[in-house]
Amino acid sequence: MAETRSSWKSNLGFLLAAIGSAIGLGNVWRFSYMAHQYGGGAFLVPYFVALLVAGIPIMILEYGVGHREKGSSPLSLARIDRRCEWVGWWMPVVAMFGIMLYYAVVIGWCVNYLFYSFTLAWGPDTEAFFFNQFLQLADSAETLGGVRVPILFSTLLVWVSCWIICFRDVSHGIEKASVLFMPVLFLLTIVIVFWTLSLDGAGEAIFSHYLAADWQKINIFAADPVVREAAGKVWAAAFGQIFFTLSLGFGIMITYASYLPKKSNLSKNALLTCVVNCSYSLFAGLAVFGIVGFMAKSQGVPFEAAIKGGPQLAFVVYPKAIAMLPALNEFFGVLFFLMLIIAGLTSGVSLVEAFACSLTDKFDWPRQKVVTWLCIAGFAGSTVFTTRSGLYLLDIADHFITNYGLIAGGLAECLIIGWLLKASILRKHINQVASRVPAAWDFSISYLTPCILAGLLGLSLFTDLKENYGGYPTDQLFLYGIGWMLLCLVAALALTFRPWRADKLKRRHKPEEDKLLV
Repeated sequence: MAETRSSWKSNLGFLLAAIGSAIGLGNVWRFSYMAHQYGGGAFLVPYFVALLVAGIPIMILEYGVGHREKGSSPLSLARIDRRCEWVGWWMPVVAMFGIMLYYAVVIGWCVNYLFYSFTLAWGPDTEAFFFNQFLQLADSAETLGGVRVPILFSTLLVWVSCWIICFRDVSHGIEKASVLFMPVLFLLTIVIVFWTLSLDGAGEAIFSHYLAADWQKINIFAADPVVREAAGKVWAAAFGQIFFTLSLGFGIMITYASYLPKKSNLSKNALLTCVVNCSYSLFAGLAVFGIVGFMAKSQGVPFEAAIKGGPQLAFVVYPKAIAMLPALNEFFGVLFFLMLIIAGLTSGVSLVEAFACSLTDKFDWPRQKVVTWLCIAGFAGSTVFTTRSGLYLLDIADHFITNYGLIAGGLAECLIIGWLLKASILRKHINQVASRVPAAWDFSISYLTPCILAGLLGLSLFTDLKENYGGYPTDQLFLYGIGWMLLCLVAALALTFRPWRADKLKRRHKPEEDKLLV
């Protein structure tokens, strides 16, 4: 049976889709608060080190694997070595049923707040509105506390949007959406940043808190063991952010690269994806620090008292600052939450696509039916995060997936390519079009990056065994964090049981061709 595969209409369309997958909600609130919490400008050091030793090398790896094997992550890794198929399933399963379930709910929050922006419905006490009126947050994660209907309907709207975009093949669905959404996203961000820079107190906050560096917070060689341990957490957080923000370890970039034509400049595309994504984070950070600085000066309080971490930055701090603007408050609010919705959707569709492509590759099911049932199942799974305990569940799931799931996926990829396929083979495949990946990449993929990722996994495990994350009870951490991860692992293993159609696993590269590339 001849194998037909969708393809991107243009390299620009592919790049915009890949960058759209990478740029998400975390680029706005997650990166900015991390920079504040972990030493301001000093945080950029571990962030860029993580980008250089893990982000760019693994992005090149994922583009190379998808392009070489012309398949989703399960098919690509199965073609390299049948024993590795379960790793290929692990990544999109975690992406779809680990991340997208709660990510869709957070995008839904943005949809709700977009409508609230027209009337500034959150009022003067934005914290009380977010926790007590909007989320109606329960006292703990012990009981779910019932579904919040407004959040449920906005989450349904998000899943319907993902279904509409993913229903057709990539060139008519995701590519067209990316070509439309990404320029709008960049334009909205530019407007918001320059508008923010004009506010009183914005420049001072940027220079004093965003660009100023507290080097002690990243000093992993400090004599004081307490400082050294705290610095280790900062470095671990930087690597986790790089994986999350670049969509690495999800199987997304492998899938996207599988739709590229034979003559594609993979190394250039990988570098552009990483640089644009990280530049966007740095640029968007100007808006975050600027508007928090404006709010702090308007209230006459220290910057540290005004800024908050996690979702509170977008749903408590920003709405409060928007309400204090001298003019056009509603318009600024609409722009900000529209920006978040677009950033979220371009990432969300890639999470759906990675798993949908994996299923169609193996089972030959019609794409439209796969996407439809996936979105129905995804919405059903998201409902647990629309309950009054949803914020707690989201926090726990996000911690374990970011610190373990994604890092483990990246580590497994490096070991498979570095030791089973051999990194030199993949590098020379990539360099057939553009000879830009140096031989040092082989060492990075085979030795350096795996050692760093293994060390980060060990550090995260040591920290979590020493003290329960977030002060949550052990049973809740096990149920919503470890338990969720184990379910994803079981699903990944189960999906490997059914054998592939014989022609599916036919090697696209003969052994003698691989020998020539070594």
